[in-house]
Amino acid sequence: MLRTRSLSESVVYEILANSRRRETIRHLTDTVGGRTVSLRELSEAIATDETGESPPPRPCRESVYNSLHQTHLPKLAELGIVEYNREARTVSVRNSAREVDQYLALLSPSGLTWGEYYRTLGIVSLLAVVTSLAEIPLVDSVDPLLWASGFLVVFALSVIYQLWSVRWYLRQRFL
Repeated sequence: MLRTRSLSESVVYEILANSRRRETIRHLTDTVGGRTVSLRELSEAIATDETGESPPPRPCRESVYNSLHQTHLPKLAELGIVEYNREARTVSVRNSAREVDQYLALLSPSGLTWGEYYRTLGIVSLLAVVTSLAEIPLVDSVDPLLWASGFLVVFALSVIYQLWSVRWYLRQRFL
């Protein structure tokens, strides 16, 4: 039985339109693994991502902290994406965050969509095999069957990685 989505696509895109909300969801689902974190810890992680500095500068940490507390976490809590305790200043991810995180998972680690990645890999592998068959110097030193086999291994490993990165979604969807 396939599960229905509780969030409309337009709501998901609205959530993902803001980088701090995207990073909040990514941090809570990927890094902390569903445990409850303090707002301070979350804001520090997001500020570190934004600045590339560890520890991030105080003004950036404060900006992230305040925007999360006043705007982003209440909105995400209202939509059922996170559980946010304003008094304790703690945050935890809810299962519905996976619906949003699914849209984030469509990008490969290279920043391309998985479709772009696979098309590029297919074109490169085809060019390698064809240039080897055409006996182009350097490339023809490797047997075309070896080129094809090597790229098939890369394809297989890529698919395994992609499925592993969305394993929680597949488990929720089909179990």
